[in-house]
Amino acid sequence: MSDKQTIAGGAKPWLSQSETPFIRICNLTKKFGDFTAVDNVSLDIYREELFCLLGGSGCGKSTLLRMLAGFETPTSGRIEIDGQDMAGVPAHQRPTNMMFQSYALFPHMSVEKNVMYGLLRDGVAKSEAADRVNEMLKMVQLDGFASRKPDQLSGGQRQRVALARSLIKQPKLLLLDEPLGALDKKLREETQFELVNIQESLGVTFIVVTHDQEEAMTLSTRIGVMDEGEIVQVGEPHDIYEFPHSRFVADFIGSVNIFAGRVVDDAKDHVRLESDEAGCVIHVAHGVSCSENDLLWFAIRPEKMLVSRKKPRGKYNVITGVASEIAYLGNLSVFHIRLDSGMMIRVTRSNLARHDENAIEWDDMVYVSWGETAGVVLTQ
Repeated sequence: MSDKQTIAGGAKPWLSQSETPFIRICNLTKKFGDFTAVDNVSLDIYREELFCLLGGSGCGKSTLLRMLAGFETPTSGRIEIDGQDMAGVPAHQRPTNMMFQSYALFPHMSVEKNVMYGLLRDGVAKSEAADRVNEMLKMVQLDGFASRKPDQLSGGQRQRVALARSLIKQPKLLLLDEPLGALDKKLREETQFELVNIQESLGVTFIVVTHDQEEAMTLSTRIGVMDEGEIVQVGEPHDIYEFPHSRFVADFIGSVNIFAGRVVDDAKDHVRLESDEAGCVIHVAHGVSCSENDLLWFAIRPEKMLVSRKKPRGKYNVITGVASEIAYLGNLSVFHIRLDSGMMIRVTRSNLARHDENAIEWDDMVYVSWGETAGVVLTQ
């Protein structure tokens, strides 16, 4: 997970009321017949951000990106970029460029000519264009590949050619639709950090569409989570992960265990839920706007839970079950615990020692516990 959560020398402009958003999306809606692809979205994005739109297939994130680019016309609402209303402004006149998932490189052109193409079409002198292309190829670490054709490049190299071609015209805003989706896992992870470094060095505002939660967490200053055409939460990666606003966000971002429970004690500084699923009373050290006997949900990440054969002290936040599946992944072990209620939960534990004489085995009866600040209560 990246610590790239600040811009402009460490500032967080989204926390300042005096900062003017670079992009304003106001009550934006897009309908295709009776189907609403984007539903009344309002969103502010700031200069030099690397903002990720995250969501599953069909949630509206690519449609939103295409409206920013000018490839789709909003049904209603407004888009402003750098203070200018984009209504009626065609795609080629917007201060934007778009990098497509397919890369759309010209197969008959060399790397150099692919990157140079847009400059020559805009009337830039060939000598100036060549200098700019050379600088851009150095930035994306392809300066030794200028004469190659796309079919002579790896997937990661083609991705960098597409990025160079998108950036060469110096757009104020670069829109990237699933830019790393065609790469294998290892190359995708390496390229994520390259993309962050390039964005930071150029200072161009990036908006990235992705369905990959880990990619969004690594790349972004902030994430906008989308579901059924709506933005359901906006926040920095840490906030989205640790403080989800709903069960959907908690479940969509990473792995989570969610227990339903009835409120049995509601105070300003804590809440207690009686959960048949967990088989215990859950004590949480933060207040919630609720009433006694309300049905709420408690969400906790697998790495925040402890698993052992020995029963922990305390009468809250302790559950019992059987280790039905165990996966050793090197740096951590994953336990699937079947609770007495029949519910299956997931617990992870870092493998800090090379050898564990008391390692939990399959079918062992175990206790799972957690601290009073380890999880979050959700009302929706």
